[in-house]
This record gives sequence, structure tokens and C-alpha cells, in this order.
Amino acid sequence: MSKGRFGKYGGQYVPEIVMPVLTELEAAYEKYKNDPEFLAELRKYYVEYAGRPTLLYYAEKLTKHYGGAKIFLKREDLLHTGAHKINNALGQVLLAKRMGKNRVIAETGAGQHGVATATVAALFGMECKVFMGAVDMERQKLNVFRMKLLGAEVVPVTTGTSTLKDATSEAIRYWAAHIEDTHYIIGSAVGPHPYPTMVRDFQSVIGREIREQIKEETGGRLDYLIACVGGGSNAIGTFYEFRNDQSVKKFGVEAAGRGPAVGDNAQTLSNPASRPGVLHGAYSYLAQDEDGQVIEVYSISAGLDYPGVGPEHAMFHEEGIVKYVGINDKEAIDAFQLLCREEGIIPAVESSHALAYLEKLMPNTKKDEVVVVTLSGRGDKDVQQVAKVLGEEI
Repeated sequence: MSKGRFGKYGGQYVPEIVMPVLTELEAAYEKYKNDPEFLAELRKYYVEYAGRPTLLYYAEKLTKHYGGAKIFLKREDLLHTGAHKINNALGQVLLAKRMGKNRVIAETGAGQHGVATATVAALFGMECKVFMGAVDMERQKLNVFRMKLLGAEVVPVTTGTSTLKDATSEAIRYWAAHIEDTHYIIGSAVGPHPYPTMVRDFQSVIGREIREQIKEETGGRLDYLIACVGGGSNAIGTFYEFRNDQSVKKFGVEAAGRGPAVGDNAQTLSNPASRPGVLHGAYSYLAQDEDGQVIEVYSISAGLDYPGVGPEHAMFHEEGIVKYVGINDKEAIDAFQLLCREEGIIPAVESSHALAYLEKLMPNTKKDEVVVVTLSGRGDKDVQQVAKVLGEEI
């Protein structure tokens, strides 16, 4: 892989004004990514603050329900702030501190990355702004209030579809005007180099822990890995450690939304109509029309409601390292309810897409096989929305 590229994907497609800060960030990351003092500090916060390592939980009742392979859940939902996003936020804020920045900004869809960024900003005494689409703010009122409690300013974005894509665009515009004192903590494995590599490295703790924990649980046997994919940070963190393990079948689950019609889903790699293009500073697969314009996408999940995908996922797709599939809203909500009833765990709607793929995978598995699903986040934030879908009042 050449600098900033995953095969032909990735790169730096940004305004000239942003290039100096990307160069500064890349230099800082290259300096500290293998620095023992930096890594020790990051590990300290992972363990003492975020709650790592997370459990690899044997879902015995869910396994019995399906009657096939043993199902394990990688419990990122048990982390402080309730999702995997804190892994990356901690890494980037420690970099920002070393770079002398006193303000951090972020984009957020479901709000989990916004909460994680607001959390680390509070921890390190930094000013924080979070850009969030107005539609997502309505869907995720609880997380909006959590961010405000943590001292962040939540900036509503009303342009375009008022969702994650537009929040990201607005965050980039703000960053370009405040590059001297501001670090942009991108929350997914997207954006210009070095972000996809940096986010992947901070999230790859997920896969490394899975490899160690599965040795204890099964003697090392692992046949299937499943993770949901929007931009793709929890998934790249899950898959990266196993990218060369051909014996482990890897499934990235995208949001098939309401159906296959244009604008009714957020499938990128699992949609034959998608093709490569440039969005938010990187070359990757996009949902776009015949004229190359990025199209509106939809998912019940605010965290998967994104028209692109991380460039390393695009490479994994083309090279057949990971198979990307779609799960629709109804399937995700059914899986959400199933995990609640069978295991007493309320998953995020994003994670429920990964869980829902078990319905399709499990009939083809054997009892001596092993499946790990990354449970990327908890579902407290989604309870009101799910209740509305189910016609319940709370």
C-alpha cells in the first residue's frame, strides 16, 4: 500500500488550505504511533477509563435459538459512553494534546461519536463542538442532551439531508477556518489520509482482543466474523487483525433500509449500483447518480446513514477479503428484539444489523463452528425510536 492508499482507494482530496494541517497530523501520528510513552498512556486510558478489554461473551441462549455454530458477542457496548467510538476518541485527543490544540470538533450521526468526543474533551479540558444533522438530532435526542451535559456545543446542520454526510461537510468547513487551534476527530474510517489509517489503528484493539480471547474460549477456532458497516470503524477494527486469515469468513453488514430503490437504503459496497468517487477527502465507493452526484441515502439507524464507506473497506471488497451484505430495517428491529429477549442485552440499532445477519448465516453453520459478532454499541439511545416503530408509547 502506497502512502495514504488502500489499493487505488483513499488519498487526500481536500482544499489547499487543509493540506498543512493534514501534513502536521500525519507527522504527529507517524511520530507517536509506535512511541512507547504514547502507547502506554493510551493503554492506561483504555483500561482505567474506557473499560478495556471488553468481554467476549458466549451467547448461549442465542446459540440455542439458532441451533448451529457457537455465537460469541464482542461487547463494545460495555465501554464507557456505550460504544466502540471511545477507542478512537481517546487516541485522537492524546494526539491533539501533543500537537498543542485546545479545541476539538467532531461530526456525529447516531451521537455515539459525538458523546465520545465530548467525553474526552471534558476529560482533557478542551473546548468541543459537535456537528450533527437536524434529522439525526431529532432521532437521537438523548445523545444530544448527553453531549450538552458533557460541555459540548452541539451545532445543528440543516443543509442537504440534515444527516451524517452534511454534518461531516459542515465540520470540515469549520475546521478549514480554524486549523491553528482545532483538531478534527473524525469518528469513522473515512476522510483524507491519515484518518482512515489512524482510526483503523485505534479501533484494531477490537480484533486483537478477539484473537486473544478466542484462544481461551475455543482454543483459537474462529470461522465467522460479523460487524455492521456505515463508514466502517468498528468493522475495520474487527476485521483488520484477521485480514490475512482466509479460514475466517468476514461479513460487513450494511443498511438495506426500506428496500432496493434509490434513496431507500444506505448500501454502498453491497449495492451493484454504487461506484467509486470522491467524498469527504477520499476516493472510495459512493452511492451516486449517473452524473456523479452523491445521492440521499436512508437507514433507520443514524449511525449507518452514510452514502460512502471507508477506503480500506473498498479495497477489502474488491479483493474479496470481506463480503459485504445488506440487512433491512425490519430485519434489524427483529434482531434488536431477539437479543433483548434471549440474552437480556439491548443492542444499538447499528449493531442489530450485524446481529440480523445471523438469520441468514446460521442455517448453514455447524455446531462445532464459531461465530463472533461485534456488538458495537448499546441501545439505550434507540429505545424511543424502536418503541415508535413498534407502535408503543413511552
